[in-house]
Amino acid sequence: MRKIVLMMSVSLDGFFEGPGRDLGWHLVDEEVHRHFNEQMSSVSAFLDGRVTYELMAGFWPTADSDPSSTPAMAEFAEIWRNMPKFVFSRTLDRADRNITVVRDVVVEDIRALQARPGGDMLVGGADLAASFMRLNLIDEFRLYVHPVVLGRGRPLFSPAGQTPTALRLVGTRTFGSGVVLLHYHRPHEES
Repeated sequence: MRKIVLMMSVSLDGFFEGPGRDLGWHLVDEEVHRHFNEQMSSVSAFLDGRVTYELMAGFWPTADSDPSSTPAMAEFAEIWRNMPKFVFSRTLDRADRNITVVRDVVVEDIRALQARPGGDMLVGGADLAASFMRLNLIDEFRLYVHPVVLGRGRPLFSPAGQTPTALRLVGTRTFGSGVVLLHYHRPHEES
């Protein structure tokens, strides 16, 4: 069964975005971006909330034709365009190429999606990730900790409704920019 992976950038104090949805503190240089591309090119689908999807759709479809785009950005634009996407939204009405709109997170439907052939799937968006976490649907966590303390913003893990979740560290990586990848798996219960 393919895994559901949460791959998210956070500040040292646990925020995924600063006040006003600020992401300008993300240190995504060419090294980090190439790593992201490598990770994302091996998955079979993006599972995104509406806000994350619209943020991505506002830039990536044509980023490779922007003269200011780096080679890694141009490569990701193609990955993003061609990747099947499942967008979880109760308000999104249109579905562009490679997009399936899903109204609700239903455990049985997600498990059926996982049972299909293909590579792992990436979940994106803090609200969607919180829903997946509450339902124990995230198998793997790849947290990219950026060397910045924001002091305020939106935390990735909201304490409301969370139960303790034991994870197993399977790897780390330090990038030249000071970003550190913390890679965890959720131990699966034995039947």
